[in-house]
Amino acid sequence: MPSEAQTRALLKTYSPLIYFHPKEIFLPSSVHWFFANGALLYKKGNESNPIPIQPNGTNLPQGGSNDDLFWLDYPLDKTATEKVKRGDLRNTKVYLNIKPMFGGTFTDIAVWIFCPFNGNAHLKFLFIKSLSLGQIGEHVGDWEHVTLRISNFNGKLWRVYFSQHSGGTLVDACDLEYVEGGNKPVIYSSLHGHAMFSKPGLVLQGKRRYGIRNDMARSDKWLDCGKGYEVIGGPWGVVEPAWTSYFRKWGPRVGYKIDKPIKSFAKKILPMFVRKRLRNIIRKIPYEMLGEDGPTGPKAKMTWTGDDKYS
Repeated sequence: MPSEAQTRALLKTYSPLIYFHPKEIFLPSSVHWFFANGALLYKKGNESNPIPIQPNGTNLPQGGSNDDLFWLDYPLDKTATEKVKRGDLRNTKVYLNIKPMFGGTFTDIAVWIFCPFNGNAHLKFLFIKSLSLGQIGEHVGDWEHVTLRISNFNGKLWRVYFSQHSGGTLVDACDLEYVEGGNKPVIYSSLHGHAMFSKPGLVLQGKRRYGIRNDMARSDKWLDCGKGYEVIGGPWGVVEPAWTSYFRKWGPRVGYKIDKPIKSFAKKILPMFVRKRLRNIIRKIPYEMLGEDGPTGPKAKMTWTGDDKYS
């Protein structure tokens, strides 16, 4: 394994540049900013008395498991909530977890990004390019990451893992796009959902010509992961911030009715046989998109110590 100084040098060389979609309004922030701007801790059975979270997260429950006993939510004030939802790109930092892989022959640098809000989903179906699904897909708190896999034999970038909703993709270094004249891979964050992709354009989460849209494009909203980061996990005795050991949800669970956002639209525009086909597609939308369900944090994932292919 490389030393701490060597790892920081590798990050400086290969730190990704993340582009957000031109229409993206739900941008990332630091965890400290999220807490300091009014995020609240709720406890089951005492929902009427949420507790303000300390900026360093020291009053969050430590350890345990994702047992639905605690969860995080926005400030009670609506104006403050709207501010928090939009994040703070200018002062955002990313969070690094460094781990050995394949018996120490590779080093994985997992680069975690936090967004206070995950926006709603849109569907592409036949001649309908983008149908809003209302509140479906929305949830408080969104953790996404990319992982740089670097050879410990020669210090070269071998692969990059892109997290995409409940899964992800490993891409060989030779197939990546890079910042012009450099070694920094370019990453594209999808509109509203913040899934990570290696190329701009449209990727459908579905079959053939229909599915949930993942739209990626360059814009003037971008994040250089090497400019502001914090190491939250690693082999050198890293002092982990208190919030990494909070293993509950970073948002509440609220269920949505799948038919509500499309019922009136379908009746007015679509013939009966097309409506039936649309309903069948809607029913196949992944379960995690059918409600507002905050994610768990980085350390609660299997990939904190394991291979990203299992995320």
